[in-house]
Amino acid sequence: MINCHSLKKSLVLCVFFTAFWNLSYSQLTPRNSNFWNQVYFGGNLGLGFGNNSFNASISPSAIYQATAQFGVGLGINLNYAKFRNAKLAAYGGSVLSLFNPIPALQLSAELEQLRVYRELELEGGNLDESYWSPALFMGIGYGNRNVTVGIRYNVLHDQQKSIYADAFMPFVRVYF
Repeated sequence: MINCHSLKKSLVLCVFFTAFWNLSYSQLTPRNSNFWNQVYFGGNLGLGFGNNSFNASISPSAIYQATAQFGVGLGINLNYAKFRNAKLAAYGGSVLSLFNPIPALQLSAELEQLRVYRELELEGGNLDESYWSPALFMGIGYGNRNVTVGIRYNVLHDQQKSIYADAFMPFVRVYF
């Protein structure tokens, strides 16, 4: 069971450290640098089909590349799924940080908060739920300048409430 107090504490710490890193690295950039030259846009698209199932997701995001090794950004998440007798829609946002200790290796941390609407069709009536579903992903990937392929782990995964079937998830990130 997730403790609400500890989740809020984790969120505050994540925002604090992201702001701290951003401020400390901004001291290293020249005064005449153009902010928008360091911003990259991209994200993820997902589409899945299966036996009596369908899911689709779109997650655009923007990353500010503070240094050659460190980037921080924001994202928007939209998800829809239909599985046999269940429908799910979710939307929300995320805060993302990327660190490249060497050019081909990318470490990431992403805090995501989704508002979930779930409808289950049951014999004798339907069950409708609406709740917030947090996720904290820690990831590792291999890539080049614009594309990274890897795997991430949701440390807050809740088998009953998460919209993701598993705590481990592969990913492909593309930024331009």
